Amino acid sequence: MPEPWDHLLGERDRAVLAASGYGQSRKLRSPAAVLVIDLTFDFLGDRPEPILESVTRFPNSCGAEGWAAAERLAPVLAAARASDVPVLYTTRSTEHPVLEELTWGGKQTNAGRAAMGESAATGFPPAIAPQPGDTVIEKTKPSAFFDTPLRQYLVLLGIRQLFVAGATTSGCVRATVVDAFSHGFRTAVLADCVADRIEASHAIALFDLQAKYADLTDAATATGALGEGR
Repeated sequence: MPEPWDHLLGERDRAVLAASGYGQSRKLRSPAAVLVIDLTFDFLGDRPEPILESVTRFPNSCGAEGWAAAERLAPVLAAARASDVPVLYTTRSTEHPVLEELTWGGKQTNAGRAAMGESAATGFPPAIAPQPGDTVIEKTKPSAFFDTPLRQYLVLLGIRQLFVAGATTSGCVRATVVDAFSHGFRTAVLADCVADRIEASHAIALFDLQAKYADLTDAATATGALGEGR
């Protein structure tokens, strides 16, 4: 089955990969947790629609591709909860507007202008919304680990394996996965449950993560593994 990055790699890159040995797969381990990165209305829009329509009202939206990722994630979350596997979410903090200006303000002209308002935009669609017993972490930077209690939560729970889904693939997902690697957590990215605004960024981020920092899996495989209580 072709990978989303295949058309972006030239002969030189393929030769380097073959010679260097990057991109090996590892076995899943336990205990595990599911981490959902920013799959909020802010990054999805308020309904499935083509991205060029969605970003006119939700500048951070991943459009229809984001909604498709969220739909595929729903059974993964159900399997995790049924097996008492912890489910954690991140969302963007709206309590520190000065930080917004210091970070995204100079890079995105429409930063923080979601059509439904800041507070509502950080909520989750009902199909993947947090349930009682889940943990929601607010963050101010791309990585879910930066200046948050996430690492402490995971250590307290004894977690060794993370299943990661969310948006955007090249932004907050990638930053979080790299930091998870740095903190010693093994990570499996659900490749069909992540989304990005830019197709090339999505593809290359997945390529780079699987080459060095994580394994790639899909919703069906994760659902089966979580159903076994990993």
